[in-house]
Amino acid sequence: MNQLKGKVVVITGASSGIGEEVAKKLAWSGATAIMIARSANKLESLQKEIRSTYNQEAYYYSVDLTDRKQWENTINRIMSTFPRVDALINNAGFGVFESFDEMDWDKAEKMLSLNVNSLMYTTYRLLPALKQQRSSHIINIASQAGRIATPKAAVYSATKSAVISFSNALRMELAQNTQVNVTCVNIGPVKTSFFDQADPSGKYQESVARYMLEPEKVATKICQALFTNKREINLPKWMQFGSVLYQLFPSAMERLLKSQFEKK
Repeated sequence: MNQLKGKVVVITGASSGIGEEVAKKLAWSGATAIMIARSANKLESLQKEIRSTYNQEAYYYSVDLTDRKQWENTINRIMSTFPRVDALINNAGFGVFESFDEMDWDKAEKMLSLNVNSLMYTTYRLLPALKQQRSSHIINIASQAGRIATPKAAVYSATKSAVISFSNALRMELAQNTQVNVTCVNIGPVKTSFFDQADPSGKYQESVARYMLEPEKVATKICQALFTNKREINLPKWMQFGSVLYQLFPSAMERLLKSQFEKK
């Protein structure tokens, strides 16, 4: 990952899970991570770890991405502090696995706000800076759930489907006259704190335990893709194959995988 040395990368949702692992990989590769999340304590701890372990500088901003005014002010601070930004990794997001008609609507709106609106707004604000670089990159963390909708994930699946569509359209737009690459990361279940809120009972986690990805592995794939023209990262591979079959034969796949879909 020599292409990362000296680069400046903004990461949302950097305080834990995939975002935390990406920040560490970037530091190991000689890149500067600008870490964004709500938890100042976790970000400060991660900053200290990066400095001591990798002898690399890292910066953080504690902010609620769904608070438009707060995030706008923070972006302005970032843009005035750093002379350039080379990449953006839109990683922040969460899910709630509940039947649509039984869901707390505040949770549904929060998912839509963070997973979609904030991701698009962040991209919108940082894109002018990214376009100024000879080579830059936007990586959006989506999900295999955006390709295969399942019961109790109607809103979550919809948000991730939106991220995939947005990434595909943006990629085509930027390919016309810029050097900004766009990669969409479609992942299955990952061993992170995501499930603390999505699946507090732990039943779904237990049912998919043998399939769950390690966040360090996902982070490695993301960092390897930075500043390349890779269109998508699909993990695990077998789930990507399933999503292709689902697009071709949706009714048959829904019947075939009914029991698997209803494990949430």
